Amino acid sequence: MSGFTLVEILVVMTLMSMVMLALGAAMRTIAQTEERVDQRLQRADDLRVATSFLSSTLGRISPRKSAAPTQVGQSLYLFAGDQNAVIWVGVMPARYGSGGRYFFRLSLEPARPNAALVIRFAPWTGNAVFPDWGQAESRILVANATGFGLEYADEDGSNTTWLPQWPHAQRLPTRVRISVRTPAGDWPYLTVAMRQLPAGDTGHGGFTLGPE
Repeated sequence: MSGFTLVEILVVMTLMSMVMLALGAAMRTIAQTEERVDQRLQRADDLRVATSFLSSTLGRISPRKSAAPTQVGQSLYLFAGDQNAVIWVGVMPARYGSGGRYFFRLSLEPARPNAALVIRFAPWTGNAVFPDWGQAESRILVANATGFGLEYADEDGSNTTWLPQWPHAQRLPTRVRISVRTPAGDWPYLTVAMRQLPAGDTGHGGFTLGPE
């Protein structure tokens, strides 16, 4: 009567262990690949939604004057911009809710686990001062952001100078450049052309992606 020797049994068990290890590694690789694909798809979707919304709102800026006492260097307009936040009066596209002119503020706000890129907005009803942002509605544009920055274009003929803060009280910037950083990586620069609206104009702004 023939049977298996101990050595043969050990060889078979070793081979089966190697096969199981290879299958486990393959399954882990597949799961990690699916997770990376999902992250890239989510990042692309966030980028698409954010660029679409910002090009529609920040790309159509209303040159409304401020009624607040103006300090030296403070803008004469209902506009304020530095590297951490930008505030303006623009047009809310009808597809995002009630259309018309609104106050907007774009900034990075605390959230978990990192922070969130948030836009706050309140209807503009002829007010010549900024609203109470704590009472304004808000929407999260990027839920998990680790960094955010703004720069403003001061164009003089063919030259473009990017500034971390808008210093000119007598005029508005012509473009703003937005950078966003997430755990998945840095977004490409979003450059929005800030077109000034005459009263009642509903034209579209424009934006580009890249290092402009």
